[in-house]
Amino acid sequence: MNKVKFLSIALLAVVTTGRAQDLNQAKKAIDAEQFESAKSILKSIIAAKPTNGTADFYLGNVYLLQNNADSAKIYYQKGLAGSEGARLNHIGLGLIDLDNGNAAAAEEKFALALKDIKKKDIEEYLFIGRAYTYSTKPDYKKALEYLNKAKLVNPQDAQLNLALGNAYYGDKNQNEAYSAYRNAYAADNTLIRAKMQLGVLLKGAKAYTEAIKAFDEVVAINPNYGPVFRELAETYYLWGRNEPAKYRTYIDKALVSYEKYLTLTDYSLSSRMRHADFLVLAGEYKALEAEANRMVELDKVNPRILRYLGISAYQNGNYDVAIKSLESFISDPANKTIAFDYQTLGFSKIKKAVGEDGKNLDVVLFDNGILDVKKSAEMDANGLSNNISDVGKKMYELKLFKQAGAIYEIAVANKESKNYVLDNFYLGNSLYFDNTRKDIKPDPIALQRADLAYGAVIEASPKTQDAYLYRARTNSLLENDEMTIKYYNDYINIVTEKGPEELAKPATVKKLMESYNGAAASYANTDKAKAIEYFNKTLTLDPANQYALDSLKALK
Repeated sequence: MNKVKFLSIALLAVVTTGRAQDLNQAKKAIDAEQFESAKSILKSIIAAKPTNGTADFYLGNVYLLQNNADSAKIYYQKGLAGSEGARLNHIGLGLIDLDNGNAAAAEEKFALALKDIKKKDIEEYLFIGRAYTYSTKPDYKKALEYLNKAKLVNPQDAQLNLALGNAYYGDKNQNEAYSAYRNAYAADNTLIRAKMQLGVLLKGAKAYTEAIKAFDEVVAINPNYGPVFRELAETYYLWGRNEPAKYRTYIDKALVSYEKYLTLTDYSLSSRMRHADFLVLAGEYKALEAEANRMVELDKVNPRILRYLGISAYQNGNYDVAIKSLESFISDPANKTIAFDYQTLGFSKIKKAVGEDGKNLDVVLFDNGILDVKKSAEMDANGLSNNISDVGKKMYELKLFKQAGAIYEIAVANKESKNYVLDNFYLGNSLYFDNTRKDIKPDPIALQRADLAYGAVIEASPKTQDAYLYRARTNSLLENDEMTIKYYNDYINIVTEKGPEELAKPATVKKLMESYNGAAASYANTDKAKAIEYFNKTLTLDPANQYALDSLKALK
């Protein structure tokens, strides 16, 4: 009987050790971003012991990492009834509250997690700190508040120092982040993520050469650590953006690194989606289309695939597929749409409506596309302005001035855009030229809007001489003699101030004569002497100018 009892105890020890080892394996898989593997391990632990609340908590975390909050919530709630690790699940549920913008509810759940903890316990503080750090609505100060409580208990804990580094990095405190990462790696040199994060700091500081070197050191230590290849990919991408002449070289290295990352993590749908997100960022739309079609084979119903199909189809000129895919994605209220979704859908409709040459414009579809672009601008005024300007310029070049004006009107709503001045100039021109078409009666409201657009250009850039010229032309169409004279004179003064070199340019001479003649024509209604003076100024530049000669005869 004693032998049986001994064997039973030994077997129990083996089983317990095996479960603990499985949990450690799951943690390692999570750190290595092998999420499908981690899920499989954790589910096997839960199958063996359904009351393992710790496994439920980690499984919920994995689902959150894969943007599946509903599944995460199920496991957190189940884990609350666990015989071990139950309190951690309050933290998981609190993290979901933080993501939903309910900080008060999160604090209540965090308080439950901390209730009656032992003096030497730091795990709860650690996970609450991580929750504030990794929430979609992060609060790094709060994260540090909880993590520093844990530091008072065990300042040398490697995971704690890693968490401190991440919180300090989010709080833009580079020095403290560096110190924390260094301490984490010194405390546990198997915690390779801490060493990798030292390279992340360099990447964030745009020290790309040094960052690549730091990541290569991590690869030398563990060539099978997948996340470092993702960091390499992102660093090469950013480096290419900062050195356009080498963009292609660096982006190719980025794509190779990301493929390596995939081989070392998993080729699951969620991993492919991370890859797709990177391809969108890098502008690799042919590769994105191929990846999207591979994802369709894995899961024909996942809605995010529609986003990737829509984006890639638009960029590759397949507007029908783009419109169908994005409309399907956006129409489902369960999907979290972003400004880029609406902008891409709007641009797809606009491009389809315009065609290659704009000669068979579908006005209804174009206007529908404008509504989508407006929606995107309301959602993100700053991030997408350049794209709007580019499409406006295309309409302008096709001489679709009314349509160009509609697009530039959206662009200039963002006064922080780096294209704000130029977009206003093109808005003014679009409205002006649209009102100079044959057999078109000038629209005073549109021309007044053009006048305001030129005014915005002049306010921001007073030396932009053509803004005065076009503002004068616009006021001439409005039959506003006083303002016509003013802006033609402003043009004359600006180019005169720029000196002989500017005045000698043939284009400037031509515009000067227009200014003298235009001002003179307006003066003719109120001041005959001034009109004669200005027509004579034209003749000093071109004695044979027929308009000036004929006008002078009429005045005499």
